[in-house]
Amino acid sequence: MESALRPRFLFAFLALVALLAGCSATPPPARAERPRLVVLLVVDGVPQSQLAAYRDQYGPDGFNRFLNRGAWFADAHYGHAYTVTAAGHATMLTGAYPHRTGIIGNEWRDRATGERVYCTGDPAHAWIGHATPRLGGTSPRNLLAQSLGDVLREADARSKVIAVSGKDRGAILPAGRDGTAYLYMAQTGRFASTTYYMKEHPAWVEAFNAARPADRFFGAKWEPLLPPMAYGRSGPDGQPWMAPGGTLPKTMGEGQEGPGPLFYASLLPSPFGDALVLDFARAAVAGESLGRDDAPDILSVSLSGHDYVNHAWGMQSRISQDHLLQLDNLVAVFLRDLDRLVGRGNYVAVVTSDHGFMPIPEHAIAQGHDAGRRKATETLATLEAGLERRFGAGPWVRGWSAHGILLDRARAADRGVGAGELDEEVGRLLAGDPAVVAAFSRAELESGTATGVPFLAAARKTWHPALSADIQVIPREGWMFSSYATGTTHGSPHAYDTHVPILLYGPKWVRAGRVEERVEVVDIAPTLARILGIAAPSSSEGRALPIAP
Repeated sequence: MESALRPRFLFAFLALVALLAGCSATPPPARAERPRLVVLLVVDGVPQSQLAAYRDQYGPDGFNRFLNRGAWFADAHYGHAYTVTAAGHATMLTGAYPHRTGIIGNEWRDRATGERVYCTGDPAHAWIGHATPRLGGTSPRNLLAQSLGDVLREADARSKVIAVSGKDRGAILPAGRDGTAYLYMAQTGRFASTTYYMKEHPAWVEAFNAARPADRFFGAKWEPLLPPMAYGRSGPDGQPWMAPGGTLPKTMGEGQEGPGPLFYASLLPSPFGDALVLDFARAAVAGESLGRDDAPDILSVSLSGHDYVNHAWGMQSRISQDHLLQLDNLVAVFLRDLDRLVGRGNYVAVVTSDHGFMPIPEHAIAQGHDAGRRKATETLATLEAGLERRFGAGPWVRGWSAHGILLDRARAADRGVGAGELDEEVGRLLAGDPAVVAAFSRAELESGTATGVPFLAAARKTWHPALSADIQVIPREGWMFSSYATGTTHGSPHAYDTHVPILLYGPKWVRAGRVEERVEVVDIAPTLARILGIAAPSSSEGRALPIAP
């Protein structure tokens, strides 16, 4: 696999870019005071339990570089309730949860108009060189919190903050307001930024795209890395609760005449899409001369493939296990390239994830657990019918927004139904929903008085008073809201969704070893701020992790 994922042209390309950028062939000398580069590696959708489960099958220099020679936290969690991609990516480098970042989900509805709002949507800006859909991510306009990169660039304008991802939100949110984001374009297999950041791409980006790097994977085979017996700890292929296409080997572009939008999109749920993101990150290191002077830089790399794999086939599948092993190889090569390009003693690397994953409900049922699927529309219909019986003709329910329910407050006021009375009835009706374990009203979320109520603290961290829905819904453990008959999801405060990796490597700044105490993802930003010698982001609510050597 490694030879297929590392084309010869890339080495020549990086050498040319480095030459054009005036880089020295010899990495700069180490500076003990602070790292020249901070690298955030996000494996989208990997629970800590899954990452740790295969450490005996990893090589020595990928995830095991962190697990064996770095610091890793065995009990690291998100503290908010709605654990989705955008909320997680907004938290990592702000050190703040959605109640402060304003990123309450991947999308939500405007409370006044009911119109859909995308987390990184901004109609004032567009993708460079590509048609931008109405809800395409183009800027951090909706991000209300300061990011670590914003603080760093405020302290020294020479510092650079670059973020790249297979998803727009996976790049834009870690980049903050003052960084630069690059996104994988599934229409073309190229990478693009947006007009929020620049009018046109720099030469190194144009050169990278001109080589059409995605096209080399047309016809490539994704084959298992290990013999069949090595996958015995994962479930068998072809289960009815898995989406089609979850068996290996898999040929990219099979049945298609040549590279096109369908092929480019198909790379995302595979290691080839992650390889492209890492190749672009290498090009950014060379093209932007990251880590080459005494002004520290930040590079955020969000690898989206594992999220797509786990959604379709579940983390208990063999293809998910193999994808993680493929990622381990890719990360190992990337770290060795950083050793060469930046210098092993000149950077700090962090591995984390934006959320975990729940088991596929049918798999959980087969294991004897309470689990199931519930269509969100069924919950709304049942709720609407109950409210009509109590208060008369509606509609009373306006719809879902993030993981909450918008109610028609105007209708309630016209009918003389008080907010507390309406909310109490909504809570009573939702208590009978098989997929709901708790529901919280605005009054409960705003009061701050109740303590010890299960999931209330997590719901408060998810809830933003100006943006969030009237009722916040907590799904029952093992249950998911979905109209799909296969696959699985995330988005709850249960441990399978909140428990994620936090791994750090950088011997000058990080004491190696496993740490048992519970920590949270909001702790990453203040930890890196301390290493960089700058203030923590202004909205940060975390604490520095105990990693000092």
